Amino acid sequence: MTDSTPLTSLSSALADMVSRTAPSVVAVHSHRSRATGFVWKPGLIVTADEALADEGDVEIGLPDGSTAAATIAGRDHTTDIALLRADTAIAPVKLATIVPPLGALSVVVATNRDTPSAALAMVSQSGKSWRSLRGGDIDARIELDVRLRSSQQGGLALDASGETFGMAVLGPRRVLVIPTATIERVAAQLEARGRIARGYLGLGLQPVRLDDGVGAMVMNVDKAGPSAAAGIRQGDVIVAVNDQKLSGVRALSRTLGPASVGAVVDIAARRGGEPVSFKVTIGERPAA
Repeated sequence: MTDSTPLTSLSSALADMVSRTAPSVVAVHSHRSRATGFVWKPGLIVTADEALADEGDVEIGLPDGSTAAATIAGRDHTTDIALLRADTAIAPVKLATIVPPLGALSVVVATNRDTPSAALAMVSQSGKSWRSLRGGDIDARIELDVRLRSSQQGGLALDASGETFGMAVLGPRRVLVIPTATIERVAAQLEARGRIARGYLGLGLQPVRLDDGVGAMVMNVDKAGPSAAAGIRQGDVIVAVNDQKLSGVRALSRTLGPASVGAVVDIAARRGGEPVSFKVTIGERPAA
């Protein structure tokens, strides 16, 4: 009988950890796209929105080799989270609201070619909350030093004790983890409403350079939107919001998250070169 060594003990522990988690992980097929998902609640599966096709049917590959039809319950491009409904009896995974420290070992449990897969990683970055380029609020910045196939995004990221701390997705030149706190918050809203509420000004804006900074010219106004109700017109140039100079149109858009709906903001603008100001109650972006 071979004596146990630290490496064999670690190997056995990792294999046991993967075997406990893999039954809650499924393959996701959608119009020539393959990804991974996991059972969040009975009949509800979380996957990476980026890997989910915008058209066609969705099918789930179950651990026993069978398949099941799925429908999209909701998706949020800004946090890369999509929620699917499928008639399955698979037990949900238990999510832990933890952020692993820098340098910690991690295992990504996913699927590849419709079979379970695992990848050993290290946490290469662990930090504070951040906002995605699409304006989504992510509760912690977690990056993994690992290479994943596109079919593995949506897989579960586990720490060395087997606790699930997020979902692995493919970011620009790196693997990111959407932390469980973000998943729980967004998936709950998708389950209830099918989408995430976003702030809405009802304006089409074009960045312009001014002598004293940056502005946003109003190119069009939604006549039924909150800015029209406040008196903003086409041709106005927005220069500040709540006494903060505008740094760009994209920066303004990023402030219109779920928490902004219903807030009243002071907008300073110029009309024909003359200063004007408005109080705008931020609305909710209409469904597409």
